[in-house]
Amino acid sequence: MADLTRPDILCLGEALIDEVRRVGDPVVGSHVGGSLFNVACGLSRLGENTSIASWWGADEPGRRIAEAAGRSGVHVVPGTDTAARTSVAHALLDAEGRAVYEFDLEWAVPSLPNAGRYAHVHTGSIAATLEPGGSQVVEAVKAVKGAGGTVSYDPNARPAIMGRPGEVVDRVEELVALSDVVKASDEDLAWLFGDEPVDAIMRRWLALGPRLMVVTRGAEGAYAALADDFDLLAVPPVAVRMGDTVGAGDSFMAGLLSGLLAGGLLGSADAVRRLAVADWHRVQPALHRAVLTSAITVSHTGAYAPTLDEVHALSTSIHQPVD
Repeated sequence: MADLTRPDILCLGEALIDEVRRVGDPVVGSHVGGSLFNVACGLSRLGENTSIASWWGADEPGRRIAEAAGRSGVHVVPGTDTAARTSVAHALLDAEGRAVYEFDLEWAVPSLPNAGRYAHVHTGSIAATLEPGGSQVVEAVKAVKGAGGTVSYDPNARPAIMGRPGEVVDRVEELVALSDVVKASDEDLAWLFGDEPVDAIMRRWLALGPRLMVVTRGAEGAYAALADDFDLLAVPPVAVRMGDTVGAGDSFMAGLLSGLLAGGLLGSADAVRRLAVADWHRVQPALHRAVLTSAITVSHTGAYAPTLDEVHALSTSIHQPVD
């Protein structure tokens, strides 16, 4: 049952079937995935009232996605299951569990309910750049923001779908400018901007409008920057036994958003004003929650979404409290 004391969160983007195999292994595993689906499940498992607006078919793979959403407590926006077919991502894992993707998909945005019902919208990845849905995503984000909600964005670059960096960078930066919080990986930024220093990109993107930007760096943790603070914060990783990296960035995003919502730094115009003047002491609990959430995910195989109890248990075990 939804917790009516929690704000309504919308994840807007792709949900699909991941077909996964390891190099040298002919066995193909199949499970539900997609960046925005993973974030939606992650947020719901962390206790947030979460909906997903996506685009899948009323076929057997689509039914699997809907059932997985239900198990995680994610509400599916009506119209999401009206695509002609359900999209598929093919993931090849190397010996260290790192994934490379190829995609067979289509994307559009279903008709959304009143934007004012959502306190926060999160989007990114393929959904923000693949047309016709990409332009519809921008309009939906503007509607939520115009109604007083907050916005987060993760470019989550997928070169196999997005083409060349120059074809998508304008859209990426349009959504950066609309966002209050942006998360990217160092690999995303390297694909988009080559050898340009990460800190320079972070400062340039913060100047477009976000109040907080975080760059994940795999096993090296993350960097974080606030718009009005000169310092760049290094967020250390948590060492765990590796399963694979599938869904690690999405889990980090879910943990970050959950922590910011819990800290009153997202979900309303007042929250944005608090985020605008927040110092590191106010933001660090959300960053730690993000790191812990992601660490639990990579200790499993597949896009595992931990509960808040699991996050607190890991926090306690390493003596790193999470609010």
